[in-house]
Amino acid sequence: MANELADTFLELHKPGQPLLLPNPWDAGSARLLESLGFSALATTSSGFAATLGRPDGAVSLDEAIDHAATVVSATTLPVSADLENGYAGSPDGVAATVRRAIDAGLAGCSIEDYDGETIYDAGLAAERVAAAAEAAHSGPNRLVLTGRAENLIRGRQDLADTIARLQAYQEAGADVLYAPGLSTIADVRSVLGSVDRPVNVLAWPGGPEVAELAEAGVARVSIGGLFAFAALGAVVEAAREFLGGGYTEFVARAGVGAKAVRAAFKGEPVT
Repeated sequence: MANELADTFLELHKPGQPLLLPNPWDAGSARLLESLGFSALATTSSGFAATLGRPDGAVSLDEAIDHAATVVSATTLPVSADLENGYAGSPDGVAATVRRAIDAGLAGCSIEDYDGETIYDAGLAAERVAAAAEAAHSGPNRLVLTGRAENLIRGRQDLADTIARLQAYQEAGADVLYAPGLSTIADVRSVLGSVDRPVNVLAWPGGPEVAELAEAGVARVSIGGLFAFAALGAVVEAAREFLGGGYTEFVARAGVGAKAVRAAFKGEPVT
């Protein structure tokens, strides 16, 4: 079953017909998103951390793997996990994390080249991806490995280095390539023209819309923690309305969510 899910997940990456990959933050949101018609899911490190009352980057490996397994158990869809930097600096440590991801029933995972403080040296970063790819592809079960170049969201606005890293991760065995922070269609096209693997683009404020990304040949569009924070934003707005003495608007919005949840969890029709 694990291999079937991984195969299905990779097949969903079609340049020009991008997989829209939403990021649930718990079992309930995973089931809800599946019921709404998505074809695959991915965890979000920032969204999950928020459920624990922590900032992004403050979740342990054990917590991340347990969370991923919870999401996997809640859905029949392929699930990919945001595993940050693999929770390890060494290639061997990253490989061990990928093996744990396979054991959790995941169809995919992403590995970053940033340790929470600095971007890894390019050579070490490629070695880490190579070790992750070996672990992801060589056992009886496999998963789809996404190699992430973090430059653009970590204060290093160097597209040339970002592309060089993605090319190295491709050569190291990554199945999908991802540079969060691409904010113009010109930069997206530069990446697409420089690699031969499916490319994921993160939805970005003011960035290209899905139709434009599809036309350029993007194979996957993800949203990171945006759904989780949109939900929390709705809570903030509802709380402010309630504190101000009202409830009409948030009660109406809550009705939409309640109907969707009943449909997802109990099979009731959405009316």
